[in-house]
Amino acid sequence: MSRERALGLLSRCCAGGVGTRARVRSDVCGLDLLIAPYAIADKVRDQLVRGEGWPRRWMTAWRFGGDEVVWPVRDLASVPLLGSEPVRRFTWRPRQRHRPGLQFMVSTGRHHGFESLEEQRLLLALDFLQVAEVLPQPFRLEFQHAEGRAAHTPDFLAIWPDGGRWLFDVRPRRLIGQDDALKFAAAWEAAVACGWRYAVVTGWRSSVFEGLDALSAQRRPMDDLLEVRESLLYAVAERPLHFGELVASTNWPVVARAHALHLLWHRRLAVDLGEPLGDGSLIWAGREG
Repeated sequence: MSRERALGLLSRCCAGGVGTRARVRSDVCGLDLLIAPYAIADKVRDQLVRGEGWPRRWMTAWRFGGDEVVWPVRDLASVPLLGSEPVRRFTWRPRQRHRPGLQFMVSTGRHHGFESLEEQRLLLALDFLQVAEVLPQPFRLEFQHAEGRAAHTPDFLAIWPDGGRWLFDVRPRRLIGQDDALKFAAAWEAAVACGWRYAVVTGWRSSVFEGLDALSAQRRPMDDLLEVRESLLYAVAERPLHFGELVASTNWPVVARAHALHLLWHRRLAVDLGEPLGDGSLIWAGREG
């Protein structure tokens, strides 16, 4: 890299140029910037029967110690979430169309069940964002709509370190039918009523999941016997470097690649997740560094 180019990169970095130009800054992005947007249509919400006092009439069923316990939506904020069990068990059988399994999350230190590859991807993203807990199949929502009553079980309830709650449904956009849209609208209403966030994860923004998947290869704890992490952090302390240049600047480039991915996953280094990850990707010091 020429001296003039290096000085240009340094001045832009110090002015926030690199970070502000990045579409998805890995060190500060939230889930909103990772997932494809999905909006609850007003015409679908209008099919729900709400009216005065609806949070008392809409019910949620939870499981505690094998028993079902019912709370109205109005009282969701008082549910002892961490003691609950999934209301629907995961099943495995020959020739089923979806693929269930268990995903280990570094942020929680344990495995979490999923029912499809799409759900597994969401768990990986939540792990990257360092959620405190994830509850699969947390409750069954019973709600009223223009043609009667219906029930819906959201896919996940995530609990963040600051105590925030985020309810999720996961379904590819092409598979969302009218019944699904109505159930998602009901879940949105219930979440908002108790101060939670809600999202339908239909897919991912361009290049985002491929980047997260690559970083996740080194997300677990790693020994740093050769002390390459400090070399990596020092190398980008004053100016950004391309990934290939960064690892080549150390005494152990092959080992440094693994540790650079580890630092990127833990947000001590940063990259633009909106672009494909490779040796030409620009790496800079992360906010967590």
